[in-house]
Amino acid sequence: MKNMTGGQAVVAALGAQGTDHVFGLIGSAGMEIFDALYDARDIRFIGVRDERTGVHMADGYARASGQAGVFLAGQNGPGATNLVTGLAQAHAAYSPVVALGGSLSSAHIYRDAFQEVDQQSLFKPITKKTYTLTQTARIPEMVGEAFRTALSPRRGPVMLNLPRDLLADSLDASAYGAFERAQVFDTLTAPRAVLEQAAQMLAQAERPLIIAGGGVKNARSQRAVLELAERLNAPIAMSPGHGDAISCHHPLYAGQVGPRGNPVASDLAKQADVILALGTRLGFNTTFYQRDSLNPTAKLIQVEIEPTALGRFFPVHVGILGDADTVAQDLVAALQGLPAHPGTAAWAARFAEQRRALLQQRDEAAGAAADPLQPAYLFKTLRDVAPDDAIYTMDAGTLCLQATDQMRYAQTPALFTPLDFGLVGFSYACGLGAKLAQPGRTVISLMGDGGFGMACSEIGTAVANGINTVCLVMNNGCWGAEKAYQRDFFDQRYLGADVPNPPYDKLAELWGAQGFRVDRAADLARTVDAAIRCGRPAVVDIQVDPNALYSFRRDSFKNRAK
Repeated sequence: MKNMTGGQAVVAALGAQGTDHVFGLIGSAGMEIFDALYDARDIRFIGVRDERTGVHMADGYARASGQAGVFLAGQNGPGATNLVTGLAQAHAAYSPVVALGGSLSSAHIYRDAFQEVDQQSLFKPITKKTYTLTQTARIPEMVGEAFRTALSPRRGPVMLNLPRDLLADSLDASAYGAFERAQVFDTLTAPRAVLEQAAQMLAQAERPLIIAGGGVKNARSQRAVLELAERLNAPIAMSPGHGDAISCHHPLYAGQVGPRGNPVASDLAKQADVILALGTRLGFNTTFYQRDSLNPTAKLIQVEIEPTALGRFFPVHVGILGDADTVAQDLVAALQGLPAHPGTAAWAARFAEQRRALLQQRDEAAGAAADPLQPAYLFKTLRDVAPDDAIYTMDAGTLCLQATDQMRYAQTPALFTPLDFGLVGFSYACGLGAKLAQPGRTVISLMGDGGFGMACSEIGTAVANGINTVCLVMNNGCWGAEKAYQRDFFDQRYLGADVPNPPYDKLAELWGAQGFRVDRAADLARTVDAAIRCGRPAVVDIQVDPNALYSFRRDSFKNRAK
């Protein structure tokens, strides 16, 4: 092609970056790009119903694939502002989303033009980097820079604003640079002396513990971390939201640590004499920033790809700037020839017994198929029914928070949550993106009824594109967290907590999906299994006990405690 429009150049640049899916919502500012996508046979366009949920799809795709997820907002102004929640979510999760947004024509800036918004300023606080195109000829460069920035450590979302007049401009082949794939270098490790210091500390530990975070999961470091853990006889606890960093079938798997984790993993952190924090900030959901969440006398080795995360919340004995996979491999090498502490076998055996007891206790506490249906019984049913290849996506409501450590994560990656952004309305759309990235796996999205009400229009996207996920709507007719707080701390003065819902199974059928409903606990396993096997987008409306409410953030209401 001798000449091309700016819109065609954007699509050619996306192709050069290896893009195979683009999520988007059509709009007049980006029409040149949409027209060019019509001819892009190697890029599948997924048209969505809302920009927010569309970014969640791109986020889920990015996390499940390990590559950038691309979202195209065709309209400047409101089409751009609708991206804010999705990009803020991706920013909190360090997810490499590349958002392309049509923006105001260059000649109309600062004139109070129709749908004028300062998109450069709007997105700057909630992205890793925000760019605005200045010349049509720079499109290959700027698209490549957006991908390079999003995928370089520490990963995160990037926004590229594209003025509509620059998309419409034509340019000669000699006027623009080459369409080349951006180079990303993401391996980093410490000097040999630092690794040897850490290895000595680990080898001398009687009660070693590895806390694995997003750096382990996102780098797909399971093999290296397991080799290190087996060498040390060290249980592996995981930061919340990353309970899938290694397979739950491994005997050293401890589940998630911290105030929102399980008691066995949390006690390990309080008893360990050496803790290797591998690819984790040890942030809010892992520790609540409380020193007693970790053994105060433990020696702490922290490995992080982001230098400002090292020692930020807790003093460290050894800080290693590096990626989890490379450092884990280098630590295994540095441990060669160093004798293990004789006490580690008893430490690992004691943990294994405690873990077995925890799992047995969970199953017993779930009880039988009694009505009204209890959350714990739902979680046990999923453990029994869901296949080993299952990927779970979750919201941040209390039912999902209770579920996060309860599922079987047999194949990594297998868990995608809002993490520190604490977003409701995320799970269903994220699951659609994850399914496109991992089409051969089962994707199960857990949501409360309120959150699903925010996202249910994307059933249409699932049906139109044949994205066969299973969404389990845990329907208790209320905003559960807030109603629990009103019950426990505000004298049951309920206001705004109850949510009247349509029958979501019927709504799914109206969209052309498969709808299921569970009113009795005895029907749960059969119905969930049928939804998994139906071969269509499926929504299961599960009636959960409306009184099964739990106050997670009791720390926030100490002033009202009686």
